[in-house]
Amino acid sequence: MSTLSDTEYQRLTNAILASIEATVDRWLQDDVIDIDPQRTGGLLELAFPGGSKIIVNTQPPLQELWLATRGGGYHFRHEAGRWVDTKDGVEFFARLSDAASAQGGRALRFLPPDES
Repeated sequence: MSTLSDTEYQRLTNAILASIEATVDRWLQDDVIDIDPQRTGGLLELAFPGGSKIIVNTQPPLQELWLATRGGGYHFRHEAGRWVDTKDGVEFFARLSDAASAQGGRALRFLPPDES
């Protein structure tokens, strides 16, 4: 497990939230899917057609990134340059993409900020 400075944690998590928002905006412009993003500070809520939601929430005191989906809740920590699930090691963007695909009814893929 890596220990980040508070500044580095904020920089990384802000980039993740901005990347997710940019992807959702691109999908809306390209008429892929209509997901409504609402961001308040370190919390990003994605409202899907049909009423389900995905919530991404930063947890600065724990230096974690939390993900709430219809399928469950997950906690991620920064390790070796990636955000991985604290229970099973699944990478954040893989889990987010799987949940978004399930809730959106179509294949949706989110990428880390440095790959999008």
